[in-house]
Amino acid sequence: MKKTVKRDLFPGALEMMILQSLRRQPSHGYALVQHIKRTSHDLLQIEEGSLYPALQRLLKEELVKAEWGVSATNRRVRIYKLTAAGAKHLEREVSSFERMLEGIAHVLAPGES
Repeated sequence: MKKTVKRDLFPGALEMMILQSLRRQPSHGYALVQHIKRTSHDLLQIEEGSLYPALQRLLKEELVKAEWGVSATNRRVRIYKLTAAGAKHLEREVSSFERMLEGIAHVLAPGES
């Protein structure tokens, strides 16, 4: 039997992925989950219980906006769009993440002291 390892994302990771996905194109929640899953090569599985609270935080901070629309399956859905403030926030967060990742890579590099 294959054991599934559940790993939590670091704080802010989900929000960055949502904002980056919305930079690509406005989307509804299910489409965001599918895009993240597909682009991560099925390594990341976002649960609704994490996605919708993150979207609400982003709406409250005015990093995204939402309007009602119709999905490809003809269902009424909220379509989320990146705001200008959201795009600027994403740039800052990605830059900070890249610096953190570089630091971690240095610490984990073999032979470094």
